[in-house]
Amino acid sequence: MRSIYMAAGLLMTAIGIVGVFLPLLPTTPFLLVAAWCFSRSSPRLERWLLNHGTLGPPLTNWRREGAISARAKTVAICLIVASYGFFYYRTAPSPLLAVVVGLVLSASALFILTRPLPQKR
Repeated sequence: MRSIYMAAGLLMTAIGIVGVFLPLLPTTPFLLVAAWCFSRSSPRLERWLLNHGTLGPPLTNWRREGAISARAKTVAICLIVASYGFFYYRTAPSPLLAVVVGLVLSASALFILTRPLPQKR
């Protein structure tokens, strides 16, 4: 099982890093899964990921407090709004589809907005 967790962790890390450069692909959820996989396969890679200068702080904030930084919240909400606008104007969806997509994105935004801010340490 350790090999499977290691392979999954490496794959999730790769997808997460690609997500840094592709705006519609989320980074942090993949890296959270990668950290979880590494916690079961390689404590060294888990430490590397959590202590990484760029990738580590959001993961540590989430693990420690379930918190999302104000900057990350702002970027996420702006991208959600932009994504809905792009979806709406490029696809001309039926009213039902527009409402369903709007509700899913609104629920995502609400989840993000209700997470606490990280405590100063």
